[in-house]
Amino acid sequence: MWGSVWIWMVVSVGCASGFLLFRRVKLPVSGNSGSGDKRVTVIIPARNEESNLPHLLDSLMEQTVRPHEIIVVDDHSKDRTREIAECYGVSVMTGSPLPEGWTGKNWAVWNGYLGASGDILVFLDADVRLAPNALASLLRARERSGGVVSVVPYHRTQKLYERLALVFNLLGAFAFTSPFERNNPRKGLYGSCIVAAREDYEKIDGHESVKSEVLDDLLLGSKFREAGIPTANYLGYRLVSFRMYPQGIGSEIEGFSKGAVLSTSTLNRWTVVCSAAWTAGLLVSESALLMAFTPWALPLAIGYALYTVQLLYFMRYVGFFGIVVPLLHPLAALFFLIVMLYSLYQVAVLGRVRWKGRDVRVGSGRKR
Repeated sequence: MWGSVWIWMVVSVGCASGFLLFRRVKLPVSGNSGSGDKRVTVIIPARNEESNLPHLLDSLMEQTVRPHEIIVVDDHSKDRTREIAECYGVSVMTGSPLPEGWTGKNWAVWNGYLGASGDILVFLDADVRLAPNALASLLRARERSGGVVSVVPYHRTQKLYERLALVFNLLGAFAFTSPFERNNPRKGLYGSCIVAAREDYEKIDGHESVKSEVLDDLLLGSKFREAGIPTANYLGYRLVSFRMYPQGIGSEIEGFSKGAVLSTSTLNRWTVVCSAAWTAGLLVSESALLMAFTPWALPLAIGYALYTVQLLYFMRYVGFFGIVVPLLHPLAALFFLIVMLYSLYQVAVLGRVRWKGRDVRVGSGRKR
C-alpha cells in the first residue's frame, strides 16, 4: 500500500512540476518590424554547416522584412560552407586563427560583429530556419521588450535518433520558460537566436566578455542584466525552428553533452528542483514496463499514461518528435541518462568538452 502511495506522490508532484515550469511564451506574430529606419545585420557563425546553411539562407531571402546585411562567418570549415554562402551573395568572412582564451563560436561571432554595420544585431545559428514573418516578429519583440530577446526554436526532427532528444528539449524549454527565472540575475539567453541593439551589445563588450565560456549564451544573459538591460525569452513555435543534428547521433551526443551538466549552474534553485522532480516522476512512471505483474503495476501504468499525455501536449510547442518516441518515452529517458553521465564524465574527469572537432577546457576556453 505504502509503495503505491509513494508512486502516486512522485508521479503527481512530477507532472505538476512540469506544468508549473512550462509557459507558452510564444513569440508574438508581427507583420512589420517596429525597427523604423534602423539597419539590421544578421550574423551567422558557421563551422561545417553545408547541410544546414542553405535552409537558413533561403528563409532569410523570403523574409517580409529584409535585413540590411547578412554576414556568414566561416569558422575554418572543412566542407562547402563558404562556397554555399558565397552562392547567396551574402558577406562571407573567414575568422583569423583562434586566439588563446577564446572558444570557436565566440570568436566567430565576435568577428562577425566587427564587420557589421547594423544598428540591430541578429545572431542566428546555421541550423535555424525562419518563417517568412519571423524576422519582423523578432524585431517587434525586441522593440517591445526594450532590451534583448532570444528564442528557443521549435525542433523539427526527421530521423529516429533525432527524436531521442525529446527529454532534453523539454527540459531546455522548462529552463527558459520557468517563472522562477524571471527575476534571476543569472537568467540566460538561448544562443541559437538572439536579437540585440548594437549599443546594448557594446555596453557589455559583447562576446568578448564571455570569450572563454562554453555556455556563452547563458553568461551573456547575465551580463545584459547586470548592465540593467532587460532580457526576454520566447518559444519559436511556428516562427523560428531548427533541425539540430542531421549529421548523425554522434554529433547529437556531442552537442547535448557539452552543456548538459554545466547549464544547471546558472538556473534558479527552484527551477532545478522542479526539473528534478519532473524527471524523477518520469523515470518512476517508466518503471511500469518492469513492474507489470506486481502490486504497483496499476499506479505505475496510470503514471506512465499521464506523462505520455503531458509529453504530447508540450510537444505541440517544443518540437516534432513523431509518435513512437513519445509513446515509448523510456527510449528518450535512457538517451538522456546516458548523455548526462557522459557530460558529467567530461566535466568532472576530463575537465573539457568536445564540440565541432575541438576540445575546449571547461572554464578556460583554451583549445587543445
